[in-house]
Amino acid sequence: MAQSNISQPLIANTIAFVKKELKDAEGGHDWFHIERVYKNSLLIASEENVDPTIVALGALLHDIADSKFHDGDETVGPRKARQFLEDENVSEEIIQHVVKIIENISFKGGHKKQVFFSDELSVVQDADRLDALGAIGIARTFNYGGFKNRALYDPEIKPNLHQSPSEYKASEAPTLNHFYEKLLLLKDKMNTQTGRKIAANRHQYMKDFLAQFYAEWNGEA
Repeated sequence: MAQSNISQPLIANTIAFVKKELKDAEGGHDWFHIERVYKNSLLIASEENVDPTIVALGALLHDIADSKFHDGDETVGPRKARQFLEDENVSEEIIQHVVKIIENISFKGGHKKQVFFSDELSVVQDADRLDALGAIGIARTFNYGGFKNRALYDPEIKPNLHQSPSEYKASEAPTLNHFYEKLLLLKDKMNTQTGRKIAANRHQYMKDFLAQFYAEWNGEA
């Protein structure tokens, strides 16, 4: 089990930094998303043999500059996180690990293979994926779809399950397609026992939502 040896001043400074950086962020990728991932990370970490400081920092900084909002540039987030942690005099060993978490946490689409693995990444990755599932996952998906002015659903535009990473990133498909291209795939990608248990419940909630959505769309309910 993880030991409670997190530097509280460092965590407090990190929270303040993240809140400032994300004060105008889109609703699905704002401070409250970070807070939920942070809390879920601590919950999962309590059942795993991991470094709690790396988990906490990885969770708090994982979306400090999501590439979706920086013209697809995946270097901005790791760079901002590194600069902040260096200013906080965090050890290079911890910085490198946190940066690797940020670089490898996201679902890239296109069946892109992950190249870095650690128990700490597994915890934060599960926590981040859990926030893409269930009721909040549904809310975040449609919030982002509205932000990008996408259609809710178009029966003529089928989900593309064979996209390359670049196609996935550039997709402008209706919001409902995202359930099939990402959200419904996450349950089977969870790393930890705790993550898998929570994901199973949230996955079923999304399936029930989709059934109701189609029934209403077709005038059946």
